[in-house]
Amino acid sequence: MQQDTPTFSPKRWGWFGLSPLIVFLSVYLLTSICAGDFYKMPITVAFTVASIYAVAITRGIKLEERIRQYSRGASDPNILLMIWIFVLAGAFATGAKSMGAIDATVNLILSLLPSSLLLPGLFIAACFISLSIGTSVGTVIALVPIALGLGESLGLSNAYVAAVVTGGAFFGDNLSFISDTTIAATRTQGCSMKDKFRANIAIVLPAAIIALVLYFVVGLELPAVRPSGEGSFLLTLPYLLVLVAAVAGMNVLGVLTLGIIACGAVGLGTGTLPAWDWIAALGSGITGMGELIIVTLMAGGVLELIRYNGGIDYLLRHLTRGISGKRGAELTIAILVSVANLCTANNTIAILTTGKVSREITKQYGLDPRKTASILDTFSCFVQGLIPYGAQLLLASKLAGVSPMDIVPNLYYPFIMGGCALLSILLRFPRRYSR
Repeated sequence: MQQDTPTFSPKRWGWFGLSPLIVFLSVYLLTSICAGDFYKMPITVAFTVASIYAVAITRGIKLEERIRQYSRGASDPNILLMIWIFVLAGAFATGAKSMGAIDATVNLILSLLPSSLLLPGLFIAACFISLSIGTSVGTVIALVPIALGLGESLGLSNAYVAAVVTGGAFFGDNLSFISDTTIAATRTQGCSMKDKFRANIAIVLPAAIIALVLYFVVGLELPAVRPSGEGSFLLTLPYLLVLVAAVAGMNVLGVLTLGIIACGAVGLGTGTLPAWDWIAALGSGITGMGELIIVTLMAGGVLELIRYNGGIDYLLRHLTRGISGKRGAELTIAILVSVANLCTANNTIAILTTGKVSREITKQYGLDPRKTASILDTFSCFVQGLIPYGAQLLLASKLAGVSPMDIVPNLYYPFIMGGCALLSILLRFPRRYSR
């Protein structure tokens, strides 16, 4: 019987175990910056280089075992869940567009709201939906196609309107009682969700208000736009069903499946989408997610080898040295979860990875566990909102047809949220929470 691959490398690298991440960032970011164009270096090529490098530097096991360990990361249940979401999201988005749901929804919104309120309205909608369903990915899937249609009518870039929705999506992902990040943060720190919510809202609500004001100011300069056609309620039904089902708490895979069926039923019923055209649209949408799926798989493999070679453990050991005082302890926790999220590209996994160490720091330095849980959730969402290889930005960029790096500069809310979170540590507020 073949033995399982060991959990950790028998010859661990220490800090050098992090080098695959450095290679990826160097190939993707530095090359793109030097070329002055983020489309010059495909992210798939950057991850391919990092993958080959990560396998090559792994020591103590044969090449076949290295590849098996890499594949173990790529086949992680969290990675595969994201892939199933991408597959269904591609089918739903393309099917809805083909049967006219996006155009009808955009025209309906334009007939109801003035141009000055469209950007604030999109941001509020993203905040509300993500708060209700607890997932930023689901919010991006539901709203980005509509936002792109509105942005086109207003003369805004796809990257900008995708950033409005993605930023708002992180608001609810950070606060929702059913968000996996909230569950992970509260369980690792041993506090209740409502107490963590109270600690969190004092940090992120001001950030959301500032972002909302910025979008309102931008909206004042937008030209008045009239609908290009009638907003058919029947054609908007697939999106309405998706939003209602998501807010009701249905699993995201179930929501997308419902949306796909609704698109087919409405398209066939109204005659806007013949059966074979609907099937072709579904196939086109699924295959269109191919690059995103490949990137997700390779990212999972690279990040698994980083963990396997001791890169994550090295961070946990060395970033916790030399802590001084409560402020220093909170800053250390913030840095720990931020760097872990940079390495794992998953805010929930980053919280789980650093949760035990953070709880020990909390006990040793007399920190409030509710504040610690808030720091873990807030800083992990902050970093997740800025990395071009995170699921949210990859999906938003795919739907918008732009580079992830084009979206990052327009993400007002994550930047402001990160600033507010840092101030809350430096100024150590709020000091008390209502029970």
